[in-house]
Amino acid sequence: MKISTILDHIDSGHMALPEFQRGYVWNGDQVRGLFDSMYKRHPVGGLLVWATESMGATHRGDGTLAPGIVKLLLDGQQRMTSLYGVIRGKPPKFFDGKAKAFTGLRFNLDTQTFEFYQPAKMKGNPLWVDVSALMKGGTDGMGAYIGQLSTPELAPKLGDYVARLSRVLGIADIDLHIEEVTGADKSLDVVVDIFNRVNSGGTKLSKGDLALAKICADWPTGRDEMKKKLKEWHDHGYDFSLDWLLRSVNTVLTGEAKFLYLHEQGPQDVQDALKRACKQIDVGLNMIADRLGLDHDRVLFSRGGFPVMARYLDQRQQKKLGPPNEKDRDKLLFWYFQSGMWGRFSGSVESFIDQDLGVIEDGDLDRLLEQLRLWHGGLRAEAAHFTGWSLGARFYPVLYMLTRVGEARDWGSGIGLRANMHGKMSKLEVHHIFPKAQLYKRKFKKSEVNALANYCFLTKDTNLDISDTLPEIYFPKIEQAHPGALASQWIPMDPALWKIENYREFMEARKVLLAAELNKRLEGLLHGDTKWLSGAAAPIMGTVVGSGVESDAEEAELEALNAWVADQGLPRGTIDYDYADPATGEQIAVFDLAWPTGLQEELSQPAVVLLNEEAAVITLASQAGYRCFTDTASFRKYVEAEVLSEAIDA
Repeated sequence: MKISTILDHIDSGHMALPEFQRGYVWNGDQVRGLFDSMYKRHPVGGLLVWATESMGATHRGDGTLAPGIVKLLLDGQQRMTSLYGVIRGKPPKFFDGKAKAFTGLRFNLDTQTFEFYQPAKMKGNPLWVDVSALMKGGTDGMGAYIGQLSTPELAPKLGDYVARLSRVLGIADIDLHIEEVTGADKSLDVVVDIFNRVNSGGTKLSKGDLALAKICADWPTGRDEMKKKLKEWHDHGYDFSLDWLLRSVNTVLTGEAKFLYLHEQGPQDVQDALKRACKQIDVGLNMIADRLGLDHDRVLFSRGGFPVMARYLDQRQQKKLGPPNEKDRDKLLFWYFQSGMWGRFSGSVESFIDQDLGVIEDGDLDRLLEQLRLWHGGLRAEAAHFTGWSLGARFYPVLYMLTRVGEARDWGSGIGLRANMHGKMSKLEVHHIFPKAQLYKRKFKKSEVNALANYCFLTKDTNLDISDTLPEIYFPKIEQAHPGALASQWIPMDPALWKIENYREFMEARKVLLAAELNKRLEGLLHGDTKWLSGAAAPIMGTVVGSGVESDAEEAELEALNAWVADQGLPRGTIDYDYADPATGEQIAVFDLAWPTGLQEELSQPAVVLLNEEAAVITLASQAGYRCFTDTASFRKYVEAEVLSEAIDA
């Protein structure tokens, strides 16, 4: 079928994109390459479509389907979107992506190359032809171009230029082979399986995608509604995935973690469950921020706990029990925090969520805590537990919580470091108590330099003022200016421990203080019911390799990389990823930025970016099956050269 006819079918609603297809991910180089191949009449592959009744078909975008049989694109979305965008000069109705990838394509009549518009290079040069304008004008509009080329200096090659203009126009008349999947036996499950097989090198569908595709068969706007809520959370500083939200919708509606029964629910039930789940997630976020001080995305560990919390809170509402009282609220938060601290949802997420869902159906939170205790052991923190923690996935929220809900004070201003501080210099930053440079100069190991007990939170301006001064110099000044400010951050007050030669002794003393403070805060959540903190101590974690993000500069670099990945239509990675034993949840390593299910979720190789990490971390990540990158530039090249070039439904 001619490309021009296919585009007409898209306009008329006879061809569309199925709801389960992901958005447009091509970049400008890929669009340029496609048109270069088509200009040279190289093969670019055919299309695979699902021929089905329009009445029961769910499609992307706000266009309407034509009555009768419609063809939904299974393979070829990226090519057809690019062709439509350039030839029509606008995106198709099913478009979901960045139109700049195909906006401004130009063709050079002399070199016969395609490039995107560059004013300094192309403005006023008749040899650079606007491909979209040429395509929209067709043969009737060629006269304008020929007129521009009718100059004495260009006249000798005018015949060649006209032939090349015609060849570009002829792209719309190229025939593409279309293969159809059709028949009464081609259910959505079967079609999705075919889609995944065809896209063996590209972006396939996760379990959540498949569940959502089935939901959207009856509720076409379901995906957009969920994306709206995700954007709302993003605007408030929380980055959640569609799968994560869908998991909470699922638990609220079915009481199960697995998506097995979600698609059997009616559209109205799913819509209602989305509203209920979002409401309870908001309640949970507010409780966690207010009571635990965990008020932004970076410190929001234990995300697997949200589907359980949402179910518990929703069941109370459905049974007209009202919100939990203060003791039950804090007991729920105790469970959430302990689950995060010990990594309950770092391993087999679905199975642990299902276990926890099973014991809260009667609303008894004691059973939930007992299950956690039996899984992990004692829930009281010991000084030795802090030895294995570094600046990573579990450290950051724990120390942040102690800082936000305790009496911690800034060392420069003396003010309390509670939530809702104002001013750009009041953002809390991680501070090395003993400066890194000074410790490395004295041959301390990286694991000692970046150990938990060597960190605290300070405001940005205080952090800058202290810089790399030694504690034995700046501690006395702080104590004189703001008595008690050091102790408020759990600093041992023996001046002998402030000397760098006694660094290890300082660390041991501070670990005792941190453990005592953590247990005090956890006891406060139990309102005197401290049996959950009694008994044998929890097992001591083994050695954790990797220190995670070590500085604000590193964090900014990784955040920028994450934003760039999201701009490509790919999932964001997890900063300070807690790599854990799937069976026990025991933390094994901290990776700076990780995609544990790959850039093409659940199907491509896991990937990790490790900045300034030791060889042991890179070796462990590699042995665990991760593709490792030690700088952001090489990771970007990998995404552009391998991921995006494969995830194009070519």
